[in-house]
Amino acid sequence: MTSSTQTQQLKAGSWALDAAHSSVAFSVRHLGIAKVRGRFNRFETEFVVDESGSAVIGATIELDSFDTGNPDRDAHVRNADFLDVTNRPTLSFRATDPVRVDETFTVAGEATLGTVTHPVTLEVELGGLADFPDGTRHLGFSATGTIKRSDFGVGAPAPGFLSDAVKIELEIQLIEPA
Repeated sequence: MTSSTQTQQLKAGSWALDAAHSSVAFSVRHLGIAKVRGRFNRFETEFVVDESGSAVIGATIELDSFDTGNPDRDAHVRNADFLDVTNRPTLSFRATDPVRVDETFTVAGEATLGTVTHPVTLEVELGGLADFPDGTRHLGFSATGTIKRSDFGVGAPAPGFLSDAVKIELEIQLIEPA
């Protein structure tokens, strides 16, 4: 059912997030020897295709949905020592320009946490278009990028203990506009 697609095949309009088939995950190296992996359980996306086939792309992550499967660690990371979800409840990303979708492409944008904004680049791989059993068409993407904790004031510097680099991994399915 999966098919390759080109931008001109994407229907213009606002594509809805299929949250049941999407994920926002991350990994960060701990003690320099292993990676701690986790995810954010609540997020929204914006993917609006114009008549030329270019897409406006954005996302907002609810930081209190941080989940590594370890409740004590998760509570610590949510507090003021790291994410400070009370004062900075979301992390948002917006592409700086409309994007032409292709088999692989780069999305340059800005991530904002609280009052701090920094450039972030995502490398994206198009999974394709497929018809879902309910008759809707779905579009799939895999994207990766890296952010630095220090750029956003997340946690104290911890050389040798906790990496400054956090790898972001997105698996996104979108539903074609009606």
